[in-house]
Amino acid sequence: MPTNQPVQLPIKYYSAVRSKKVDWLWYPYIPYGKITVVQGDPGDGKTTLVLNLAALLSNGTTIPMINQPITKGKVLYQSAEDGVEDTLKPRLESAGADCSQIAFIDDSKHPLSLDSPYLENAIIETKASMLVLDPLQAYLGEGGEMNRAEGIRPMLKKLTAVADRTKCAVIIIGHMNKAAGSKGLYRGLGSIDIAATARSVLLVGRIKSNPTIRVMTHLKSSLAKEGASIAFEIDESSGIRWIGEYDITADELLTGTTVFDESNKVSSAELLLRRLLSGGAIPCSHIYAASDAENIGKRSVDTAKKNLGIKSHKRPDGWYWSLQEDDDEKG
Repeated sequence: MPTNQPVQLPIKYYSAVRSKKVDWLWYPYIPYGKITVVQGDPGDGKTTLVLNLAALLSNGTTIPMINQPITKGKVLYQSAEDGVEDTLKPRLESAGADCSQIAFIDDSKHPLSLDSPYLENAIIETKASMLVLDPLQAYLGEGGEMNRAEGIRPMLKKLTAVADRTKCAVIIIGHMNKAAGSKGLYRGLGSIDIAATARSVLLVGRIKSNPTIRVMTHLKSSLAKEGASIAFEIDESSGIRWIGEYDITADELLTGTTVFDESNKVSSAELLLRRLLSGGAIPCSHIYAASDAENIGKRSVDTAKKNLGIKSHKRPDGWYWSLQEDDDEKG
């Protein structure tokens, strides 16, 4: 006969648990075996950033801020917004990706959701080190209610378990809401449970005073100290020029305000750039090294670059800046 007695769940003591270290794809921003959310407004570069990370992983190339190459790995990249033939593959090729290392699930007949068994099966089959779902709202399924914890929490719980079992870094790309003035974690579309479940939440946005510069900031980090903000530029072919650590907070990035007056630093940076570039184009890495030696931050240098109309262009050995484009680059 049925009884109303609750099922007795086993009790375990932490003394019997074996501690283990967290493995990282990109410390401290993207852990293996966990969920990372990358959020930002449309067109601010979050997809370009993740595509370029996929390219780096596909080649085992050094990731920014890491002094040694990462282990080459497979990537599953699912996008519900961009075409495979005319958008994703060209952008991956522009980023230098090894496309034989990057796969996608053909979901034309069986739509995917966060709790779909197809995801874990594909990770296991391809031995993927990273899974990307872009954007979040496209993978909630018919019953997934994005703004209600009861609707999305069970799906995220299943996806969290998949990430843990496969040790795959799961990256969910999400758009921002329009709640101006809210803290960054509350600007992501949908329930706060999305950000609560993720072990790392990254914000990608434009510098309001210099829209050519994008910055990735750490909104949340449950497994390590929050990482420094990192700036980058996107070229015409959707490749990335990494600038490096940038002196800006998430709140400044969202609101366009600054907490200090850097006008003197910018003026100094303008004088430095005019002096360095007076003889022609030089590598931007040399410029940053010179500015660092004079205690002028990258933020001030990039503001000065915009003010002076300095051009940046890519050569086989890296990025160069010039006050005027060289004749051979004008075509």
